[in-house]
Amino acid sequence: MKAILYIGHGTRSKKGAEEAKSFLRRVITKVDFPIQEISFLELTEPFIDQGFHRCVERGATEIVVIPLFLLAAGHIKKDIPEALKRLKGNYPHVKVSMRDPFGVQDEILGAVEELVRGTVEDVSPADSLLIVGRGSSDPSIHTAFAEIATGIGKRLGMEKVSVCYLAAASPRFEEGLETVSKQATGKVIVIPYLLFSGLLLSEVIRNVRTRQRRGESIHCTGPLTEHRAIENLFIKQILTNE
Repeated sequence: MKAILYIGHGTRSKKGAEEAKSFLRRVITKVDFPIQEISFLELTEPFIDQGFHRCVERGATEIVVIPLFLLAAGHIKKDIPEALKRLKGNYPHVKVSMRDPFGVQDEILGAVEELVRGTVEDVSPADSLLIVGRGSSDPSIHTAFAEIATGIGKRLGMEKVSVCYLAAASPRFEEGLETVSKQATGKVIVIPYLLFSGLLLSEVIRNVRTRQRRGESIHCTGPLTEHRAIENLFIKQILTNE
């Protein structure tokens, strides 16, 4: 029997964890699979081994792993495959395969555009856009975010588009925000390129609000899953080739 094991990143934030679980529960109701289990890489239970064991207990002989991640970096290329390799050793009769993360897709960039236009009135070419990624030491992340920045900038008709990261890559968020704010001639629009709320998003919002209190014209969008297109795209990816 075939099963789906969803794997999210995980967070110390109760709000972020509940958002991710609620998102996946909604997805489960829309995907016709007899066995579907939720798990997380770290910080949030159930962890991968717990979700995997639950699939097997329910009769799974084949498990399709669906990562709830935006881009392919260290977690997708190393951490999750290593965890699955250990589990496959315990259950050699279970076939395991893993799907790709979202990647850079037009549907996501279009959703970001709509989030920006829904947050900020009168988006202007004179405004500055700062895209904030989670960050990774994997060099492919920079390539992906360059593509993301170009795509969103074109959709919004903006040329002043910068990228920064919250961890493991440079420029870091504080540096990127300071640079963009100093050079801005119009509004500053900050886009956290994150799926859910959490400590990282809280850091972004806290810095933006500090600058707003100083009188700066700066705005911040919410997590990407505020747009229904992300859920629809995730479901579409799950059902592909099934």
